Amino acid sequence: MTDRPVVQSILFVCTGNVFRSMAAEYALRAHLGPQSPYRVESAGIEAKPKTIHPVISNRLIRKGIDPSAHIPRLLTKDLLKRNDLIIAMGLGHREFIQKRFGLKVPLFNEVSFGQETPILDLHEAIPDWERDIDEARAYVESVIDHIWEAVPELVTRLPHFSRTKAS
Repeated sequence: MTDRPVVQSILFVCTGNVFRSMAAEYALRAHLGPQSPYRVESAGIEAKPKTIHPVISNRLIRKGIDPSAHIPRLLTKDLLKRNDLIIAMGLGHREFIQKRFGLKVPLFNEVSFGQETPILDLHEAIPDWERDIDEARAYVESVIDHIWEAVPELVTRLPHFSRTKAS
């Protein structure tokens, strides 16, 4: 029997680090609690200083999380190096990490449910989202809810994933 390296730190990656990866970071931290042995972080492949949209922050606040202090972080080689398991929220993020850093990483839904399906950003799911703000709001809230509800499964499946640490 071979021992898998133990995952002690997790990094979620999306585009801007103000929606999907941030929600995953906060959902996992909330699920694990303050005494958790895991370090949980998030970053974006195109992160820039930006405020969190009120739809996102309000949904997180309703779940007991105040994201007002969140500062979007750009994905760097150093961030990849200091985390054991890197989890991409979408296919483009996984492809970017592989091309730019030579690292193969799983998708969020793959770790949580064994499904190789991405969590789409708003513009990917609803290209003309500006035409129907109610539909856009419902989609964003459903993504946050999906991430929140998936986290317990993700935690139970963590032992099945080896470290993906960058060298």
